Amino acid sequence: MTAKELREMALGLPGIQGVHAMKKEELLKAIRAAKGLPEPEEKPRKEKTKITAGELKKRIKELRAKREEWIQQRNWKMAEILKKRIARLKKRTRRVA
Repeated sequence: MTAKELREMALGLPGIQGVHAMKKEELLKAIRAAKGLPEPEEKPRKEKTKITAGELKKRIKELRAKREEWIQQRNWKMAEILKKRIARLKKRTRRVA
């Protein structure tokens, strides 16, 4: 909802004053308090793990070995998929360096 719609809703609820001076977050808190609703829980954010160029190159080596196995088995589709993954990892190593 927009802040304007929240203000209109807050005007109809008892116990809320100064609606027009409130920001959207303040309006949401006041409406929740007036209706007796609990505050939403904040989800913890995942931290991005830093991968070194050495780890990426190690993974590339493993994928190249797997790709050779797929080529020996004549599974061209999987070989192509691994080729794209290797290319993606090579790009990441350039960015990390």
